[in-house]
Amino acid sequence: MSEHYQESENLLARALQVIPLGTQTFSKSKTQYPFGVSPYFLTKGFGSHVWDVDGNEYIDFINGLAAITLGYNDPDVTAAVHAQIEEGVIFSLPHPLEIQVAEKLIAMVPCAEMVRFGKNGSDATTGAIRLARAYTGRDHIVVCGYHGWHDWYIGSTTRNLGVPKSVQALTHTFKYNDLDSLHQIFEQYPDDVAAIIMEPMNVVPPEAGFLESVKELVHQNRALLIFDETITGFRFANGGAQEYFGITPDLATFGKGLANGYPLSAIAGRGDIMQMMEEIFFSFTFGGETLSLAAALATMTKLQKLPVVEALRTQGQKILLRIQQLIEEQSISHLISIAGYPCWSFLLFKDVHPYSQWEIKTLFLQEMFARGILTLGTHNMSYSHSDIDIEELLSVYRQVFLMLKDVILGHNLEEYLKCQPLEPLFKIR
Repeated sequence: MSEHYQESENLLARALQVIPLGTQTFSKSKTQYPFGVSPYFLTKGFGSHVWDVDGNEYIDFINGLAAITLGYNDPDVTAAVHAQIEEGVIFSLPHPLEIQVAEKLIAMVPCAEMVRFGKNGSDATTGAIRLARAYTGRDHIVVCGYHGWHDWYIGSTTRNLGVPKSVQALTHTFKYNDLDSLHQIFEQYPDDVAAIIMEPMNVVPPEAGFLESVKELVHQNRALLIFDETITGFRFANGGAQEYFGITPDLATFGKGLANGYPLSAIAGRGDIMQMMEEIFFSFTFGGETLSLAAALATMTKLQKLPVVEALRTQGQKILLRIQQLIEEQSISHLISIAGYPCWSFLLFKDVHPYSQWEIKTLFLQEMFARGILTLGTHNMSYSHSDIDIEELLSVYRQVFLMLKDVILGHNLEEYLKCQPLEPLFKIR
């Protein structure tokens, strides 16, 4: 048992007795964090920092899987929730906050003429797919990116256990920045495709004209274009990636940063399509839960009043540029590359003989955690990330990158690794 993470490992053992996988979220589970060198449970967060159950402090660059855009325990959001909790959490009739948050979202998001709320991103994407099928009278769906746990999407991945083959057959995948792969699906299923749902930004940026061409091709085939903005919404711009790239979809889905970590998601889009929400069934007991709505209103108001998105971009750009400099200085481009946008960027690890990218990433995580950085290899920026945080991150990168280079060159990675390597899991982007 690791002395550094003793309580985390004790709690994980308890959790596995009563919770399959030990937690509710795949990306927070033992599949992502190598045993013996990882924290497994956090107890509090403030700003850009979090603390685990063993008392270890970290600068957090995961930020609740990109749900935290302002920072942990943001004072304005917390105050709004405190005020609302005194009035009540859920009622027998709707609360006016539902209207206020919908109006705020419509004011900020280009495609939004009407709005419906859910709790998770998967609620919103699945509601949008049902809506698109109802509106078009078609059954087939085309996907690009990660869109949640429901059958219609996850059946198209290798994690399709339990999804009927008949459902799997209705979903098709096209490649980002490859318009021909989308065109081929339309040729194979003419007049059958209800909608294309895609993350407007993937690991790499859209090539010039790609998103415009996708929209044109989709509409030529009388299907709907849905942007899954669960991550990009309220992060790339106040109006999401659709505002940032200047491409307005028919429908869009939001979650994560919408309420700075409170459970709320939304479907927004053209009024004529959204009106059909009255005909399909999309209904939640907790869809109008007021604490998350109060948090969302406070979050979006802060986004409008303060340069939040600009700060995410500015601070994230510092990280992107300095990482690229480190890669060049240390001559490790054969080992690591950097991709993405300033507000949401990725370290990409490569196979370097005799080691796989998974062995290399495992050692990377081990050393990052030990040095007080909580990461999965992404930089999910928040408004609370300071220059001091960034300097600390880059200082740790300088040490860890050099270590990775040396152990791979010396073919002695096993001597430094204190755990079993991570195993490859299903690829979502």
